[in-house]
Amino acid sequence: MRGEKPGEMPGDRMPLHVSLVATPDAQVSPLSGFYEVLNAFELLARFEPEAVPKQPPFTVEIIAPGAVPDTGASGLPLGVHRTHHEVERTDIVILPLMMVDGAEWATGRYPELVDWLRAMHRVGAVLCAACTGALLLAETGLLDGREATIHRAFAPTFRDRFPKVRLRPEEILVTTGERREFVMSGASTSWHDLALYLIARYVSPAAAQAMARFMLLQWPSEGQAPDLAFAPPMNHDDAVVLTLQQWLKAHFMVASPVEEMLRRSGLPRRSFERRFARATGLSPIAYVQNLRVEEAKRRLERTSRPVEEISCDVGYENPAFFRRLFKRSTRLTPGGYRRKFQMPDFPPSD
Repeated sequence: MRGEKPGEMPGDRMPLHVSLVATPDAQVSPLSGFYEVLNAFELLARFEPEAVPKQPPFTVEIIAPGAVPDTGASGLPLGVHRTHHEVERTDIVILPLMMVDGAEWATGRYPELVDWLRAMHRVGAVLCAACTGALLLAETGLLDGREATIHRAFAPTFRDRFPKVRLRPEEILVTTGERREFVMSGASTSWHDLALYLIARYVSPAAAQAMARFMLLQWPSEGQAPDLAFAPPMNHDDAVVLTLQQWLKAHFMVASPVEEMLRRSGLPRRSFERRFARATGLSPIAYVQNLRVEEAKRRLERTSRPVEEISCDVGYENPAFFRRLFKRSTRLTPGGYRRKFQMPDFPPSD
């Protein structure tokens, strides 16, 4: 394995060999995106030569498990170079986004590929995954006890299939392992972030910035936290807590909602708090805060009401406290969230 110090220019150890894995259920656009960005240094050198090494830093090829598929999940053709059986050693493996029917991952479909991933790890390769590629990476067992990320829509099936992995869907990029040999990006278009990370790590931060400018790629530092919707569990068997959850849907903005739930439960305070946390995974006050922030997000997206009014609407008379709570939950200020997610007013066409 070649050197991997952040920002290092490997020099005579370049180029690094990159294996892009194309399964029959792969989406072609992320696959081709990785291929084109990591191969764009010769073109980039014409415009920003000072940020680019003298020789291309990566040799990229597309490999397939077993029989070479003609097309990806969307029906677009795949330009596969060879099968994984022919690759005895590589520096970086990338598992791009794969389609997952019904958002439910079926394990065991690529056993030989999973064995190959373990073998590449043993000889020093860095294993990367974009979005649902993390599901296949998790099948190796190498992520057990470690953190991972994935698009929030696939978090339930990931947790169900791989309970030993500490899933962090709020993160846009996760690196883990003793030598940072596992790298994952979360959302479907976050392959941009993974590609820029690899360039910054193996070429230089300046090269990553230059590539981002050249390709008009953005790197969202706040991760997926702003996109995560609060989806409280309602399939537990505690009827008292379920009744309180249903009441809270329409009354979360009232003053002292936790005290009102306590009164309605008819339980001693400690029993109420213990049962509520066991059923929902959250304390009563944290649950209320999540509901209020979720409603505030919708109002910021869909209305132009001032933040102070929205704060009051969802149950907080102190706008400063609301702003702190909102940022802790979403990693954005209310104003920043509105700028990011509110639909712009498009000018009328002639």
